[in-house]
Amino acid sequence: MGIIIKSAKEIDIMRQAGKIVAIVLEKLREEAKPGITTKDLNRIAEEEAKKNSAIPSFKGYRGFPASICASVNEEIVHGIPDKRALSDGDIISIDFGAIYNGYQGDAAITIPIGKISKKAQKLLDTTSAALQKGIAKAKDGVHIGDVSAAIQYHVESNGFSVVREYVGHGIGQDMHEYPQIPNFGVPGRGPILRKGMALAIEPMVNVGTWKTRLTDSGWTVVTQDGSLSAHFEHTIVITDGVAEILTAV
Repeated sequence: MGIIIKSAKEIDIMRQAGKIVAIVLEKLREEAKPGITTKDLNRIAEEEAKKNSAIPSFKGYRGFPASICASVNEEIVHGIPDKRALSDGDIISIDFGAIYNGYQGDAAITIPIGKISKKAQKLLDTTSAALQKGIAKAKDGVHIGDVSAAIQYHVESNGFSVVREYVGHGIGQDMHEYPQIPNFGVPGRGPILRKGMALAIEPMVNVGTWKTRLTDSGWTVVTQDGSLSAHFEHTIVITDGVAEILTAV
């Protein structure tokens, strides 16, 4: 499978898709407070996507039943929205994708609900910073391993672990394109990044073990030891210099 280089026109459309994803996630950040249900957040995301002439990417993708992934506390990814109400002290990772004119945008944020513990706040800060460390390494001519290693080093230096079974990915007309972007690795290894490649970089970070467990839902992935997990993601495009973040506010 070959690396897909996007044209200037394709990147421009992906900028629009990314902007919509950012708008939706910021709306969800505002609405995510104690008492709201994850099902309510899913409805809000669908309404905001429709206002912006976009189609939610996840609903129906490989059978997923909702438009957002809403993963609370020990849930890492692929949490299914339901009638569960958020409580003070929770953290919720929300992953959202949008299709605009045939191209995809994909991003995730982890939101504190009310007052959270110092450990939870450090987890959020570390995961968000790890994403930025990875993006800073994502340049024309570098190996994916350079990006992966930067994420892993920052996470483990702060006493946390990176999930290994789930990774970032290329993105474009399809949600998941080549190459995969692990959140752990060795500098100088892996495919070489080239100008025009679009990537979704997404560190998933656990307080305890990196090992995971799939729940009986067949979708929701949780930490094996029940510890907290956080998830941050941006869609980027490789340029002549620093990568452009397409899903930034």
